[in-house]
This record gives sequence, C-alpha cells and structure tokens, in this order.
Amino acid sequence: MTATRPEPFSTALGRAVVGAILFAFPLLMTMEMWELGFQMDRLRLLLFLGVGIGLIFGLAYYSGFRETRGLLNDAVDTFAAIAIGFLVSIVLLALFGVYTLDEPFSASVGKTALQAIPAALGAVLARHQLMGSQTNEASTAAGSTYAGELFLMSAGALFIAFNVAPTEEMILISFQMDLPQTLLLAALSIALLHLVVFSLGFAGQESHDGQLRALAQFTIPGYAIALLVSLYVLWTFGRTDGLSPHEIVSTMIVLGFPAALGAALARLVV
Repeated sequence: MTATRPEPFSTALGRAVVGAILFAFPLLMTMEMWELGFQMDRLRLLLFLGVGIGLIFGLAYYSGFRETRGLLNDAVDTFAAIAIGFLVSIVLLALFGVYTLDEPFSASVGKTALQAIPAALGAVLARHQLMGSQTNEASTAAGSTYAGELFLMSAGALFIAFNVAPTEEMILISFQMDLPQTLLLAALSIALLHLVVFSLGFAGQESHDGQLRALAQFTIPGYAIALLVSLYVLWTFGRTDGLSPHEIVSTMIVLGFPAALGAALARLVV
C-alpha cells in the first residue's frame, strides 16, 4: 500500500489564512469592535487574550489545521493560528482605513488584539470547515469524550457570542422583553440546542440512549455553558457595567440564545 504523503505546511497555512478571513470579517467590518478596541479596559483585554489563547490551544488539540497531531504540533498550530490572526487583522484593518495617524498606538494595538482572537479561531478550525470529510479521525475521537464535548460547546458559544455581544441590540432587546418573553426565549434556546444536536438529522448529529438522558447530560449543561460564556463576554465588553442583577440576567438570556446555537453547531462541525 502506498503511504499518503503529508500535505505541505504552506498549504495548511494558506487554508488557515482563508479560514481566518472567513471567520473574522464580520467583526473586522463592525464599527462597535473598532470602538471597543479603543475604549476597552486593558486588564479585561489581557484576560480575554489569555482565555483566547487557551481556547485556541484546546481547539488545536481537537482540530488542528494540519493532519499531524501531538503536543508539539498542537503548540505549533496554536502559535501559527495566533500569528495568522494578528496578520490578517492588521492587513484588513489597515486596508479598511480603521487605523488613523492621530490615534494613540495603544488604540491601534487594542483594535488589533481584539480582532485577532476570532481570526485565529478561524485559522485553527479551517481544516475542519474547509475540508469536510477529509478531517482525521484522531481529533474526532478526542472530541468524543464528555469533557471534550463540553469544551467544544464552550468554544462555539464563545465565538458566536463574541460576534454579536459588541452590538447595542443585545442590551436593547433585553430592555424590550418582559419576564414571560425572557423565560420563553430561554426555553426556546434549550429546545433548539437539544434539537440541533440530537433530533433534526444534521450532519454530525449525536446518537444517545434516551432523550431525557441527553437532555440532562448535554443539553442543560450546554445551555449553562452558553449562559456563563455570555456573562463573561458581556463583562469583557463592559456591557454589564451599571446594570442591575435582573438586567444582567435578562441580557445573559438574550445573548445566550445565539450562544446556545453556537454551542450546538460547534459540536456538530468540529
């Protein structure tokens, strides 16, 4: 049998660049993200970068953008994805005229750093997203553990929540909704998360012994993860500042709706 030749590293890098652009361009072209990069508390930004790097390393373990696996290769994939994330962010923000000569250097750094993490996520996930069935079995097996599934849910929730949390609409929607509407939205989020992962026949759908067991083991914990991720992202962007506990919970539930869908879809596609 003829051994399969490993693909060139340059091919993997090129695919990672495309993945970074596809994942990041909605944020790169969003004015709220530019303003947050200028205004965001630097301690929160540093914490977000730390969380993002840890998340990227975890995704590299489950789904690196190259076929070769192992701790060293995962670390290389993580470093390469972060470098690509920063490079793509710098090039596109400069091309879009986001950087200005009269702004302080720290503002440009903040804008770039805030955009680099979602771009790096796209880079590290490019192989799964752009190659489909050609992805290797090792990463799938690793992600099939219970802890792995919960981690992938948190990654999907974070990415989707990060895309919409900067917008004012999250706060506006939470203010417009009364208590029954908020509770119905939470119930809808749980139902969609469960249906997408276990019932609707999407590619990659999970099989499970019993719907109630699946609900208890994956759906409810997955929604709890989506809410916690939503709270963290809202806090990171300063969206919880000045809000009452009731308003914070309401906003969490609003952001938890797309976050729950992200958690469900991540489990299917990663």
